Amino acid sequence: MQCLRRLFTLGGLLVTLMALTGCGPPPPYKEQAYVFGTLVEVSIHGEPPQRARQAAAAVLREFDRMHRRLHAWQADSELERLNAAFARGARPVPVAPDLAAVLRDAAEWSRRSGGLFNPAIGNLVRLWGFHADTYAARLPPAAAIERLVAAAPRMDDLVFGPGTVASRNPAVRIDLGGYAKGLALDRAAAILRAAGIRNALVNIGGNVIALGSKGGRPWRVGIQHPRRVGALATLDLHDGEAIGTSGDYQRYFELAGRRYCHLIDPRNGWPVQGVQAVTVLAAGPRAGVVSDVASKPLFIAGPAAWRTMAARLGVSHALLIDAQGRVGLTAPLARRLRWEGPPPPPLPDG
Repeated sequence: MQCLRRLFTLGGLLVTLMALTGCGPPPPYKEQAYVFGTLVEVSIHGEPPQRARQAAAAVLREFDRMHRRLHAWQADSELERLNAAFARGARPVPVAPDLAAVLRDAAEWSRRSGGLFNPAIGNLVRLWGFHADTYAARLPPAAAIERLVAAAPRMDDLVFGPGTVASRNPAVRIDLGGYAKGLALDRAAAILRAAGIRNALVNIGGNVIALGSKGGRPWRVGIQHPRRVGALATLDLHDGEAIGTSGDYQRYFELAGRRYCHLIDPRNGWPVQGVQAVTVLAAGPRAGVVSDVASKPLFIAGPAAWRTMAARLGVSHALLIDAQGRVGLTAPLARRLRWEGPPPPPLPDG
């Protein structure tokens, strides 16, 4: 019997799985849930169903716990309680050690990116309406944008003490939407490995991490075409690799023929123009965080400066698609991509 290839669309990536009896090993065990405002899927290969079910359930429980703690807009979340304290003044407030470590790490990424990755601009995210599941096609008042930009909230405004954190700037509002999914991928990989799971794929709305292989073959993922249904290109993920995509097609609205996406440039307070998508492939013990975080400053840096930003962040595998659909690729990633159809035109810088 001929094999049938199925494409699962999850955020910025298409996950390809072979599925039909008689085509080799049985398909992976899969669990899905809605966490972090997106669809997540855990696929486990080559394990008895009960063991796979228990491991997948442990991952999804951790995702739910992280979502409840790190939600920037949920009144009872730990992060929202910190944000409320920051808005009231600079008095130190207690913080759990693991959350303090996350905030310190996010601050370090912000410094490395020259402030283009800036989780402290949650008030700008809210002003544009991208904090909600649904949002109106409207522009915020220009004066309100200018006030928040002038307030210059930064991660370096945070002051850490023994078991506490404070903010020197009441305009700081932490939104870890560009960090939490990558952190969750790394935690999922640790949970699965601790449970003895050797072969798995975890997808959180387009941020994906791979463990092992699928029946001896690499896990294959497709990079979503930013302007039409289907994959722009595919590649194989090896053990421990993670891939993340930031795109202007994921959360956006259109007004007067112009697209406004959720990726906001902290330098001017406006959604980034001129870029459709950025994909980053990473490896190593923190591959999830790297793939999630690094795609944002590359996107904001734009076609003129994305390569410089990639080098600054130590990213060797990256792709950028500009507003005209032209593609820029680092050489290591170019060697691994398989285009679905004719290759798109290159950026002027190659």
